[in-house]
Amino acid sequence: MTAVQFVRLADVAPTPWRNGGGSTRELLAWPNAERWALRLSVAEIERDGPFSSFHGIDRWFAVIDGAGVELRFGSADRIRSVRRGDEVLQFDGGIAPACRLLDGPTQDLNLMLARGRGGLQRLQPSEPLLLRAPLKAVYVADAAVLHRAGAAPQPLVAGSLAWSDAAAGELWTIEAAPGARAWSVAYEPEVEKKK
Repeated sequence: MTAVQFVRLADVAPTPWRNGGGSTRELLAWPNAERWALRLSVAEIERDGPFSSFHGIDRWFAVIDGAGVELRFGSADRIRSVRRGDEVLQFDGGIAPACRLLDGPTQDLNLMLARGRGGLQRLQPSEPLLLRAPLKAVYVADAAVLHRAGAAPQPLVAGSLAWSDAAAGELWTIEAAPGARAWSVAYEPEVEKKK
């Protein structure tokens, strides 16, 4: 049975943005914080302003709390509104969209990948999460229970992450109340070519 690591959002100190528009709490930087290939974080957007540009990075964005945001990707014909309950939005991290709050501060979940393959998706309670990727994670905004084949059920407090980078093929299921907010991450590292 593989080991699963747990991170509580409340235990992670926020890092204020340089532009003063919000803050970020980093939940996971893999394989390490200095040279990450995967980074998962929760951000508090407190006022309108542009996103930071991350060239060469793939991004996924989901609203956890608040009314949501309107993102403008360079021109008026590329506007996307993202609200609580919407599907995850994927975009090129090198594009720094202008962000407008729809109705007050918003909390969001962000996945960034520098290398490898993966993604972030909304997870329905009791929906089996069978991913062949070596790294898998579940973030729950509402209290839930993590079930893994062959392991005791693990309660997850609201605002927590469960993850493992050695769980390829394991069956994970989240048990939660109807309407509970949860997201899954699957990630397969890039295989380095031999020289």
